[in-house]
Amino acid sequence: MIRRYIDSLSTSILKRTCAAAAVLALTVGSSPPKPPNTAAASGSSQSAVLAQFPTSLLARNANQTKKSLSVSSCTQNDGFTEAVNFATQASNLAQSANSKQDWDEVAALWVQAVAWMQAVPPGSPKRAFAEKKVIEYMKNLVYSQQQAGATRSQASTVSFSSDLLDEKLELYLSYVAAVGPPDVLIVGSSRALQGVDPQQLKQSLAERGSPGLKVFNFSVNGATAQVVDFQLRRLLKPDHLPQMIVWADGVRGFNSGRDDRTFNSIVDSEGSQLLAAGVRPELPSDEPNVIPLCYRFPQPCANNTFRRAQASVDRPLSGQDAHSTIKFLSRGTGILPVASNAARYDLKPIAADAATQKAQLIPVSRRTRVAIRQVSELADSIDSNGFMAMSDTYNPNTYYRERAYVSGQYDRDYEDFNLGGKQATAFNSVVAFTKARKIPLIFVNLPLTDDYLDGTRLWAEQQFRQRMQQLSQQKGFAFRDLSQRWPGRNDYFFDPSHLNRFGAIAVSRLLAADSSIIWPRPKSRRSDG
Repeated sequence: MIRRYIDSLSTSILKRTCAAAAVLALTVGSSPPKPPNTAAASGSSQSAVLAQFPTSLLARNANQTKKSLSVSSCTQNDGFTEAVNFATQASNLAQSANSKQDWDEVAALWVQAVAWMQAVPPGSPKRAFAEKKVIEYMKNLVYSQQQAGATRSQASTVSFSSDLLDEKLELYLSYVAAVGPPDVLIVGSSRALQGVDPQQLKQSLAERGSPGLKVFNFSVNGATAQVVDFQLRRLLKPDHLPQMIVWADGVRGFNSGRDDRTFNSIVDSEGSQLLAAGVRPELPSDEPNVIPLCYRFPQPCANNTFRRAQASVDRPLSGQDAHSTIKFLSRGTGILPVASNAARYDLKPIAADAATQKAQLIPVSRRTRVAIRQVSELADSIDSNGFMAMSDTYNPNTYYRERAYVSGQYDRDYEDFNLGGKQATAFNSVVAFTKARKIPLIFVNLPLTDDYLDGTRLWAEQQFRQRMQQLSQQKGFAFRDLSQRWPGRNDYFFDPSHLNRFGAIAVSRLLAADSSIIWPRPKSRRSDG
């Protein structure tokens, strides 16, 4: 999840080497085929995002001799040499790493290598080279995080038969465990997954006088009204619900005439059967029994600029030593990523019915922990707030060279078009559910391109808008129609019906600027970072 960090890394960020005390949450993702072979190698990795990576993060290996750093007697460490030492250790360990704990330790070493290389002074002749090494080391850090994710526990696990739902559910439960339920929850299909940016919405709301709101995107590809109803009413515990729900989608998710494959597979899943038995998914409630390891930040000695910067970040720590230490949860000598604790199904034996060849679940306790199957290949494409940013831009002149054009008349999502039926029933259930719990519901009809809105689809959109406007007045939820907001802005779209990250930013800003929406006040002071 470090994609945007590496893409936007600038010299100005690299030159800030102020000391700071913070807890690093290592994220996990999918793994490239081979580990880096040397400390200098960049290491192949998939793109990911690391939001607000500490600029002077540091780190001494607990097994090495520590040099004393104090105001009265400060020993100047050679940042470049320290960095290379840690990088060498990381590279060597990576050659034999075969467990999650091993890869956690490799990641910890790369973190330290990055921190010390970043601490090479701006005036040093080594600085330009060091800046390039920081980027290379970051790629190796991403790789080691991906390996940690790929070697998660393979203990008894159960899925809801939707890779993205499994991944998003674990992330959401981990988010709640870390910072509490979000104030605003975004739900919907892949159009919402790519079309509403939680961080941008949060930032835009803060700029308009509503700071501190936590926003999470719980959207899932293929989600219909039935899927959203399942997520909100059956999957999540009442105390995990938000203060406000933004349902962003369009007419396709409300057509009861189409085959709802995503919902049908979820209902038939083992996870759904456990829900029916009264077992809700949850992560372990207690932190693992680990040995905390303390590390020191690299800190230049005689430079007022660094001291002023350090004072500004250390001030909230109220009384801690100026050379504050950072504690990582570790198992052995490795660092434990925040989301690494996979939930578990404490299952009793499953008896097989020979006649039907179907697994029969034996009732289990409500306290049983539900395991969520890990989908590491998706982890690096979704950020910590559940958003999937897509950077490609829709170009109709080239898009259909690689794929056939399908008109609305032959589009299965519009097959046997019907705004009543099972999807309408599911939507009404969500409206009643949120109203009973006094959770404001905002439905956003997301933008579409002119190319997508042919005669059949445009007619369906008109029927949908009319229906939602009537329902919003009758049932008391808010309806915002953006479907034809940017029909010619192809630069806002990833494909004819999905926004890219630029479109998602624009939608988030529009929502924040909507003065008719009364946004909640932050329920908790805990920040999602």
